[in-house]
Formats: sequence, structure tokens, C-alpha cells
Amino acid sequence: MRHVELKDGADLDGFRRALRGLVALDVEPDAVVWSGGATPSLFGDTAPLPADAPPVPLPRPVGALIESVVCHRDPERYALLHRLVRRVVRGERDILDHHADPLIHRLALLDKAVRRDLHKMHAFLRFREVRDPANSEDRGGERYVAWFEPDHFIVEATAPFFVERFESLVWTILTPVGSLHWDRRSLTVGPAALRPEGLDRDDRFAEGWQRYYESTFNPARVNPTAMRAEMPRKYWANLPEAAAIPAMIRSAPARVQAMIEAEAAAPRRRNPDKAVAAMARQEPATLAELNRIIRAADPLVPGATQAVLGEGPEEAAIAIVGEQPGDQEDMEGRPFVGPAGQLLDRALEEAGIERSAAYLTNAVKHFKFVARGKRRLHQSPTAGEVKHYRWWLMKELAFVRPRLVVTLGATAALALSGRSVSVLRERGPMGFGDWEGFVTVHPSYLLRLPAGEEAEQAYRDFVADLRRAREVVEGAG
Repeated sequence: MRHVELKDGADLDGFRRALRGLVALDVEPDAVVWSGGATPSLFGDTAPLPADAPPVPLPRPVGALIESVVCHRDPERYALLHRLVRRVVRGERDILDHHADPLIHRLALLDKAVRRDLHKMHAFLRFREVRDPANSEDRGGERYVAWFEPDHFIVEATAPFFVERFESLVWTILTPVGSLHWDRRSLTVGPAALRPEGLDRDDRFAEGWQRYYESTFNPARVNPTAMRAEMPRKYWANLPEAAAIPAMIRSAPARVQAMIEAEAAAPRRRNPDKAVAAMARQEPATLAELNRIIRAADPLVPGATQAVLGEGPEEAAIAIVGEQPGDQEDMEGRPFVGPAGQLLDRALEEAGIERSAAYLTNAVKHFKFVARGKRRLHQSPTAGEVKHYRWWLMKELAFVRPRLVVTLGATAALALSGRSVSVLRERGPMGFGDWEGFVTVHPSYLLRLPAGEEAEQAYRDFVADLRRAREVVEGAG
């Protein structure tokens, strides 16, 4: 009998090292006892596993399942995963497709529980503003702290989500199973913590979140039973909006009646499609005239600083169409200058395409976002919004007359093709009416992938797509 001792919590690295040794020695799962660091060993005299055992090649879905299940609290999780890997190594490469298999069914339940816990932490964690005047690095002592009680060991797994969304803030997340601290540059993983005293006091961040929740609350769709199911009682103490919910539920019937009466008396709204049709009747004769019309138009979704126009030479051989401007593009008034644009620049260079020789634009000309504290977070445009801007895009391309239009992401492909496009399945050459087209992913998709081999391969595929697009143009020339 072999004893494998791992750290408390989700010890993914320790499990992988142990798994390599067990597979190398061909140890049966029934001959292994797994325990956490706090569990005393009854088998301390067992010989150690080899430290230089080679990695175990596994299908990607199996690797993803392991990463998820090790976060579960079930003390048998490591033994179950060892059984799974043992069967894969012995030839059952498609084992995850066997949903009726008792082992697969149980692992699927563990995986589902972990994913649900991750979703709850993403949805119900709330930061509170605290100030530490002694810390001048934190913008005058500005710092944010949150307390959360997850069901499983998910703290490290959820870290990338919060770093991405609150990159510009200094924050700390405390939980009974671990803690995270972000200082705008690096992430520190710490030990378990106790709930801080005074964290429930009112602050500007919490007040802002409560006002946002109240402004988005729809009294016509209130359903207390569904709300309790989606927002369990254990999270209420950490949610600033929880204090406002009872009053909003009580006032819902009166608010619905007021909405009905106001709708009946309200004047008809301007039809944005008619507004676009009126602009189209101006029949701009040049790209410059078209840009003046776009620049003067009101955003379909208010809030954008300015319209972001296309950039590049007329008669460009390649036109590259993205989704919509981002935060930095909106501020600077130029397309593809933010993180996604910087990644695109690098990929274009590797593919042998000069950015200055291509025409870059977006299917939607204004930045659509939702405010989160001091940040403006991107929101994807709806199909109706894409249709609203389509007249401008088509006129723009008619003036540029590219030999090939490269669409980055599903929104751009929808704008050009008029239908929903599954980019990962349909990437490659595609006809767009008057233009020859090529579909590939948006650089922002690559930025959202976790660092690792998958992200590196996705970037290589993106560069290969751009290189193929260049070859299509060179062949047509």
C-alpha cells in the first residue's frame, strides 16, 4: 500500500507529480491512500514515488476535468481521478463520452458543483472600500476588501476572473479556505482568514453597487422564489443590495402600474433604422464625407465619447473588420490601440502584413459598455445594434474597395454575412457578397484564454489565419 500526502485544499501540482510517479510504477488505484496535509499518515514507511517520472499525456477534456475536480471538498476526489487516468492510460481515450459510467457520472457531479461554486463567487462577491493612510502606494490609501465563503477550494481557480475585472484596483479577497491579494502588478495567494470586523459598514463602493442594482431592477419580472434559489441566504450578509430587495419587492406592483400608465402616455420614440435611412439619403461621395456623417451621428447606445472611424489607406488590399471600439479606442478615437490591438499588431507583423498598408475598422462605430466603479467594461453589441451600423460599414468598404475583407470574431462576420457565424467551426475563406472574405477569431478572444499551451496554440493559429489571408490577396494580385 502506498501513501500519497498532498497539501490541504486543491493541490493540483502535487497531484500531478504524484500521478506521474504512480503511472510510471504502474500502481493500481486500490493500492493508494490519498490524504491531505492535516491528515496523519498510517503508512509513513512507504517508499517515495520517483521525482523524475515523465508527464502523462491526457486528452485536453480530461486535463480540464482534473483541474476542476481537485477543487472539490470530496476526500475521495484524488482517488477517483487516479482511477480515471488509469483507464485513459490503458486505452479509454474517449471515456468522458460514457456518461452512464458510474465513475464518469460521479466526476461530472463533482465538476458541476465546482463550476457552480465558481459562478456563485463571481456573482456574489462584493468589495468594500477601506482606507489605509499609511500606505501611500494605494492612491491615498484606497483599497478594497471582500469576504466570501465558498463551498469548495476554488480561491486560486477564481483569481484570474477578479484580476481581469479589477486590474486597476488594489484589493484583497478573504475566505475560510485561502486569500488573494492584488496590488495592480502581482497576485499573492495567502492562507485562510477570518471575517474582518466592520466590513459591513457603508462605503461609497457599496452604495454605488446598490444604486446600480436598484436602477436595473425590473419590477415587472420580480420572482421572489427564483431570486431565493439563485441568491442563497448564506450570501445575503455580503451583498449591499440585499438590504434594498425587500422594499423593491413590496413596491413592485405599484411600479409596474406606473410603468404601464407612463408607456400609454409616452410619445413614440425615434426609429433608429429610419434615422439611418435619412443619413443614407445624403449619399456621401467620398470616404471623408461618410466619416463626417458617422462622426456627427448620435451613438445608438449612449455613453461613448466619440465615433471611432476606420484607419488606413483607400484602395487597401486587405480590410480588417473588428467588433466595436474598446475603452482605449473610445478615448483616443482610433481603432485597435488597446490590448487587443497590440496583440493584433504583433500577429500582423508575424504574418507579414504591414498594419499601415491595411484598412482597419469595426462593425459598430461606438463603444458600448457598463460602468463598474472606475472601469468601463465592454458589452457585446446586439444583432439589432450591428444592423443599425451596417449601412456605414458597407459604404465604408465600398469606398475602400479591398480585395479581401478579414473579419475578426462573430460580430464582424454577422455584419458582413447577415447571419450568425460560428467562428471556430467556419474560420477561413467565406464569401461576403461583393467581397471575398476570411473569417478568424478576434484578438480579445486570445487575451481571455488562460496562459499556457492552449493560449499559445490559439495565437499560432491566429497568425496562420492572417498569413493565409495575405496569401489569398497575393494570389489574387
